[in-house]
Amino acid sequence: MAAPVYVLGGYQTDFARNWNKENKHIVAMLREVVAGGLQATGVDPKSIDVAHLGNFAAELYCMQGHLGAFLVDTDPAFSGLPTSRHEAACASGSIAILAAAAEIEAGRYDCALVVGVEQMKTVDPKTGGDYLGTAAWYEREAKGVDFPFPKLFGRLGDEYDKRFGLKDEHLAHIAAVNYSNAKRNPLAQTRNWYMTEDHARSVDKFNTLIGGRIKVSDCSQVTDGAASLILASEKAAAAYAKPRGVKLEDIPRILGWGHHTAPIEFDAKVAESRDNPYVLPHTRQTVLDALRRAGLADVWSVQGIETHDCFTTSEYMAIDHFGITAPGESWKAVEDGTIEMGGKMPINPSGGLIGCGHPVGATGVRQVLDAFKQVTSEAGEYQIEGAKKIATLNIGGSGTTSVSFIVGL
Repeated sequence: MAAPVYVLGGYQTDFARNWNKENKHIVAMLREVVAGGLQATGVDPKSIDVAHLGNFAAELYCMQGHLGAFLVDTDPAFSGLPTSRHEAACASGSIAILAAAAEIEAGRYDCALVVGVEQMKTVDPKTGGDYLGTAAWYEREAKGVDFPFPKLFGRLGDEYDKRFGLKDEHLAHIAAVNYSNAKRNPLAQTRNWYMTEDHARSVDKFNTLIGGRIKVSDCSQVTDGAASLILASEKAAAAYAKPRGVKLEDIPRILGWGHHTAPIEFDAKVAESRDNPYVLPHTRQTVLDALRRAGLADVWSVQGIETHDCFTTSEYMAIDHFGITAPGESWKAVEDGTIEMGGKMPINPSGGLIGCGHPVGATGVRQVLDAFKQVTSEAGEYQIEGAKKIATLNIGGSGTTSVSFIVGL
């Protein structure tokens, strides 16, 4: 990192809420997540120099664009605040974080507000699935296809099956672990839902196939939600720490980051990686870049991971792409309990996208907020004991845009 970027904290809405049923617009979500972030950190709104917002498709779900402009309405002190909105499908929130961090590193600003937001329960599932198809090459991969993304990530599993072999029972265990973790998280969408590993293995009217080998239990759910973060330069973090009696070194930082973009079409990705040991080599490089920039030798230097499990196949991919196992051997970490709470490398203690929820534009921000909670011992019932460094991986499209952060002390 060119200059340190500190994380002062943030706020997450309850991902179990249906804001449309509450007769509330996406703007109400923005107001809550900004006010919540300011209250949680105790940051004076006058200290915010700039704001960045991640969102995928409010123009489709809410008939509302130009969301960055709404941030200035969330607090009287924000009038005239420079704001912008960033879109990279499910990685939109992480791109907003990268933009804010880059401005702090460059010395343009000292204190940045980052918000990720998506309101998705405004349309029926089929229409929502069609909207999500715009994160792929719509004309070639999604137009006229019911629920295109389960099919695309089903094909990711098929590619693993073709190269290395893949048992669906391992995917079912990943789903069960995420649902189990979510029960510890008071803000998780599925915290009160019924799910067992036997149910995740079954294919019946209660757990139907959605696309290819992907069943309902393999999917993250349609979610409304928002998350916020406040990032600070060393100067702003020191000013924040002093009156609170906090040592600067006890405030978490973004220690490293990685960001790569692969071809948008799934077939092009697979063709490009044909002779590579990793199915998604740009995602692998994203992780390696984040570890390198953080000065870490490998993934075993962090104590946990928040990864993008939009479907169980994406978490299965993440296990070997993080280097927890050799390529194609993710099943070993599933079978021996490595990825579970109390395991050698807990993945998604929050419940991840499958358990916590996946409001598309908010997910990257939520992941970094959960990493902050882990390294400050504020994660409550889903705390990883002794967590000092946490890695995240956020993916937009079918493995197209990959962003990884290392957050720690």
